[in-house]
Amino acid sequence: MTSPQIRIEPPFGPTDKPRERGVPLSVRLRAWAVRGAAALAITLALLALPFFVLVRSAVWLHDRGVGTAWLPLAGGVLFTGLLLVGYAVVTTRMISGRWRLPRYAKRVLLGITAAFALHGVLFLSANNAKSGDVRDGYRQVHPLLRVATATLVLVDRELVVTDASRTLDDYRRMGLPPYEASLHFGQPNGWVHAVDLRTIGRKRWQNGFMGLYFWSMGFQTLRHRGTADHLHVSLPPRRN
Repeated sequence: MTSPQIRIEPPFGPTDKPRERGVPLSVRLRAWAVRGAAALAITLALLALPFFVLVRSAVWLHDRGVGTAWLPLAGGVLFTGLLLVGYAVVTTRMISGRWRLPRYAKRVLLGITAAFALHGVLFLSANNAKSGDVRDGYRQVHPLLRVATATLVLVDRELVVTDASRTLDDYRRMGLPPYEASLHFGQPNGWVHAVDLRTIGRKRWQNGFMGLYFWSMGFQTLRHRGTADHLHVSLPPRRN
């Protein structure tokens, strides 16, 4: 008794072609370029999201009167830490097929977030300050504004703070009438709520991106033009 013959048919007939064989090369290249651009955009968005959450959520908490300067920042750190834990869980699932993280992972991610925020509050490079006096006055700026500025420095190394804390004597030296409502003065909470950033000598797109960044984070921005052209950035007053 002979066994029946088994015929293996090709996935497409002799006259058929794979789907891509009939597609022009230019169309395929365009499709690959679109997919590559989409993948790059998603990757950049995922990388930027933790920084956005850190600053924006802290400003949101401040705007709604949650605690003093430090409590909104702690809330931003917590939200960002939870987001990073979510990233780690998804990555672990993709690699090992498991949803669980090591016990120490959550504490490590939260610690990294807190360390970044603390570094932004305490440190401003001399390259990012107009002078030593400005750098000294920067220490009186509200912590949320300092963290937001430090975050922008990660992608804009040329950013320069030209002014931060002011006194009445500063206005007299500049030959200007004192503006007592200025947010460059110490506010009732003890913090300065405004900084000035250099715009002269920078590309238009850099200044535009800088203004868009602070606006998207919930800060108020005002461009002062003229010989002392700069971007004035301030932390908005709290809602009652």
